[in-house]
Amino acid sequence: MNPNEQKLDYPWGDELPAPGTARSVADGVRWVRMPLPFALDHINLWLLRDKIDGREGWTIVDCGVARDEVKALWNQVFDDALDGLPVLRVIVTHMHPDHVGLAAWLCERWDAPLWMTMTDYATACLWSSGNAPAGGPTGQSALAHFMLHGLVDKAAQETIGKRAGYYPGLVPSMPGSFRRIMHGDHFMIGGREWRVIVGYGHAPEHASLYCDTLRLLISGDMVLPRISTNVSVFNYEPDSNPLPLYLNSLRRYDDLPEDTLVLPSHGRPFRGLHERIQQQHRHHAERLEEVLTACAQPHSAAEIVPIMFHRKLDHHQLTFAMGEALAHLHALYYEGKLARLHGDDGIIRFQRADGPPIGRQGALGG
Repeated sequence: MNPNEQKLDYPWGDELPAPGTARSVADGVRWVRMPLPFALDHINLWLLRDKIDGREGWTIVDCGVARDEVKALWNQVFDDALDGLPVLRVIVTHMHPDHVGLAAWLCERWDAPLWMTMTDYATACLWSSGNAPAGGPTGQSALAHFMLHGLVDKAAQETIGKRAGYYPGLVPSMPGSFRRIMHGDHFMIGGREWRVIVGYGHAPEHASLYCDTLRLLISGDMVLPRISTNVSVFNYEPDSNPLPLYLNSLRRYDDLPEDTLVLPSHGRPFRGLHERIQQQHRHHAERLEEVLTACAQPHSAAEIVPIMFHRKLDHHQLTFAMGEALAHLHALYYEGKLARLHGDDGIIRFQRADGPPIGRQGALGG
């Protein structure tokens, strides 16, 4: 356990739900854990006891990726962990494959509606169709983006260039209709009121769910206990500035109680929400200072990666590391602290500069 984790409280310690089972974490709230085919090898999914239009049942929050082994585990959960009741609704926090991959299968299996933000639903529909103009964060468009920012490793280039079917492979289809949720929405789940808290920077329109009665936050990927939330610049929005969007989004949790139980998508349930948010602010402030110092001389995003990440990365992790390095470079560029240089070799580099802000992003309402 690292020093930051030691400042958090884990009510269930190292205990995890076994595959295909559900563990109770609060009244009417159960924790399911599913495997992922990545270095980040799991996702937490949540079952909420519910009643809709007089029907007793469950709401599922997030779905897992579309893999036969995940479907088999879900079927085991349906047999053993739903008390013989149906699924009434599926809520998805955002459009990343581990969260939305099995949404269509679950909704069809139970004839249940999908609840999701508009931006993430539309993006998931487009990317799962395989017709996205930019193709998502993999494939030839992604390869050109990363090469523009200094990716010269031939093996990594080959891997990234061949992964055009990555997203539809994990999200083969989406439900044909959905119920839109928005920031500030309040709705009932199981006789308790839940509030939608939308955040930006990690996904187009990420929805967390908070229940004041239970003092419980389903944080999705916006607040994680051990790893920092990935905030990246990818090929489909190459001039974006997501880091201030993410950091400003965290302000929306300021009014939550100190003893809030956080149910994250990765890692273990914990208490210490405000401590963890402060850790994230410090982490990114340190990374920004680190990047700014390095850019006393021109650096590409690829050259920033080993400065920010001190471990060996596989090619999948490298795409996210480059995206994150670029997010920090862009934050400093848009503040006027870095200049963007277009080299004769076709690579973009950044160097320290003193100038007025290029533009600002990230102001949020309450």
